[in-house]
Amino acid sequence: KNSQPPPTMFAARRSLTLSRNVFRGASPLQPTAYFHSSPLLKVEEPVKEEPAPVQSGSIVDRFTTTAEVTVSKLFPAGFGWQASSILADGMGYGATDVPFFLITGGGDFAGVMIGHTGYYAIKKAVYDPSINIKDTAQTGLWLATAAFCSGAAWQPIVNMWQGVDAPFNAVFAGAWAGCGFMFYAGLRAGRAVYPFMPDADYDNLVADATLSASIGGATGFFVGTDAAYMDGAGNWLRPVIGVEDADSDIVGCLKAGTSTGLGFFVAQGAQNVVYPSGKCWLD
Repeated sequence: KNSQPPPTMFAARRSLTLSRNVFRGASPLQPTAYFHSSPLLKVEEPVKEEPAPVQSGSIVDRFTTTAEVTVSKLFPAGFGWQASSILADGMGYGATDVPFFLITGGGDFAGVMIGHTGYYAIKKAVYDPSINIKDTAQTGLWLATAAFCSGAAWQPIVNMWQGVDAPFNAVFAGAWAGCGFMFYAGLRAGRAVYPFMPDADYDNLVADATLSASIGGATGFFVGTDAAYMDGAGNWLRPVIGVEDADSDIVGCLKAGTSTGLGFFVAQGAQNVVYPSGKCWLD
């Protein structure tokens, strides 16, 4: 038999080295994956603290904006509707005729467009040169479009409720809900039609809806100008804004503008108090 030669010292040392490497699992010159993934050896990136968002919408700011909107848009809207109704009557149209609805809607449109643009043009000239008149006019067109929708709908909605001899408060509530919805529909349609308006999304859906609720208040109070319905029975607004037969046309227009301004201010004032900071459409 051929006998195997005894292992040399070199072979013995090589065997020992292999056994050590098996125990260690890897050469110290080749770090393992665990080395790279160990949380103790990672370099943590410093966490950047974002500044807290600044919340807007103090009560004072809200009522200041509400007053500005009332003066620039709501009073002119009521004034324009009443003035255009006088025009339509002079043209031979009655309160049940479609042209009457369209003409009064146009009066609402004109009141908002002229009032909004004119107010901010004066504001720019007097103390705020940063106002962009082009942007202002575009916003005015959008709001005036919605005002046309609610203004044209006001008379047929009131006719419907008065046609069933509904009491004043029912007509008041019906006009608030119906015209508020029509204003909202006009706002959403404007976002779809006008290229300068931001696209419709959930955030501006909520803003448009809450604004429309306040506009509905303006149209509800406008019902109070009709002092003739049921001889004014139940009309608790008649002493303040009721348009009487003895009133001149200009007095009637002033009362109409006051009614829409008052209604908006009351409805929006409730939102100003109830909504938390940063959640109201005018914040």
